[in-house]
Amino acid sequence: MTRTDLVAALDIGGTKIAGALVDAQGRIRVRTQRPTPARENAEAVHKTVEEVLGELTRSPLWAGARALGIGSAGPVDAAAGTVSPVNVPGWRDFPLVERVQAVSGGLPVTLIGDGPAIAAAEHWQGAAQGYDHALCMVVSTGVGGGLVLGGSLYPGPTGNAGHIGHISVDLDGAPCPCGARGCVEGIASGPSIARRALDDGWRPAPDGDTSAVAVAAAARDGDPVARAAFARAARALAAGIAATATLVEIEIAVVGGGVAKSGEVLFAPLRRALRDYATLSFVRDLTVVPARMGTDAGLVGAAAAALNAPCGVLPPV
Repeated sequence: MTRTDLVAALDIGGTKIAGALVDAQGRIRVRTQRPTPARENAEAVHKTVEEVLGELTRSPLWAGARALGIGSAGPVDAAAGTVSPVNVPGWRDFPLVERVQAVSGGLPVTLIGDGPAIAAAEHWQGAAQGYDHALCMVVSTGVGGGLVLGGSLYPGPTGNAGHIGHISVDLDGAPCPCGARGCVEGIASGPSIARRALDDGWRPAPDGDTSAVAVAAAARDGDPVARAAFARAARALAAGIAATATLVEIEIAVVGGGVAKSGEVLFAPLRRALRDYATLSFVRDLTVVPARMGTDAGLVGAAAAALNAPCGVLPPV
């Protein structure tokens, strides 16, 4: 593969299915997007994937595509080529790789979870660039993540490694839909922050907005209940990050997603809490920074995974 060739990328989530053609420098050359029919049956969802791919194939640049990467909401099973996204109930063990390969004209396809895709993007082009050991997270309606170890993306055998949202940080905590208790996601996700603030007596502004964005605005204005809800979320994130750092010796944790857009409302208590959890000498200097890649992370990360796949294509540099 030469530097003039391209990689096709799909970013599949419960809200949107996006597609792009990405060059070997990580630049998106063509993009398209459709809403995900998340409550419809498997074939309806796949039809949307086909529509997105169809638009890419009609681009004059499609002839330069040499591989295809998919970053999908999970769980995924990269070995089997199947996906079972929690937020797309119609897809259970759906043979996505096989179906996409047929539509794409037989391009080699690489499947990873959306968390590892974000990690791949941040390591290649974003805040984790230059770090050999990193955890990259998204904190939004859910909490996910991916790992870079030894300078390379580590998706794990099934493509789900780094799913920090389902580390238990409260053994007696509330049940999580995953089946465990006290998961990071159940404390630090946007809906969880908003729910905690409301339960503790926070009242929204006259516009009635009860989202985590509104809680963050109240916290910036000094509301003690809103600030406490974010501090609690920050402690859960710090505990999960510290556990991950202790296990695999990451150097940096990159945090993106809608909740991370709250800025210092989240990051200030997160850094303070991390000092209480990351206490061993080899994790004490762990850096925590905001993500840089924004909404393009899934597409760029899926492309990076395809570029790094063992199918004879050029690795990103």
